[in-house]
Amino acid sequence: MSRVWIDLFPALCALVLTGVQQVEGMELHTSSELEAVNGTDVRLKCTFKSTHPLSEERVSVSWSFRPLGKTTEESIFHYQKSAFPPDTGMFKGHAVWSGNILKGDASIMLKNVQFIFNGTYSCQVKNPPDIQGFVGEISLRVVEKVSFSEIGILAIAVGGSIGVVLLILIIYIVVRVFRRQDDDMVVEMENHKSMDQVL
Repeated sequence: MSRVWIDLFPALCALVLTGVQQVEGMELHTSSELEAVNGTDVRLKCTFKSTHPLSEERVSVSWSFRPLGKTTEESIFHYQKSAFPPDTGMFKGHAVWSGNILKGDASIMLKNVQFIFNGTYSCQVKNPPDIQGFVGEISLRVVEKVSFSEIGILAIAVGGSIGVVLLILIIYIVVRVFRRQDDDMVVEMENHKSMDQVL
């Protein structure tokens, strides 16, 4: 009996490992929240990794939208071999393909966003047989103006960069001045030595 199990164990392990490789899922990455100013364009970024080679013929991308406070979703964009933007509804003329399948990018662009675009956007990518995986979700908030936090972050980033550049410039100038003074002192001492030798 134990001899049978010893013979079967490697075969069972091979079957289990093969099954695991076949059900490995698609990896999706999206930003969880986005804020856009009314009337501007915003890119809904969705990148993916598949356990199988990517090709324009096999990979399909689906985007759907769920308005704030609703539970039902509507399909707003599809890509397979080419882009199929919506030809009816509120996203007609607004949803545009912005990705690159071969680079693992399934992003779309929303042009001229409106307040009615507030809600959750879902990105799903399939690359048969690799169709298991999570759906990436992005919560979009359309606002009248950019919130203070974004302006503050931008100001801090720009100010910090300028401060670092100024600090490096000041250090460089101080080092140059001290080196020049040292060089002048060495020359002066050598002049004194040569004068002493002449005398």
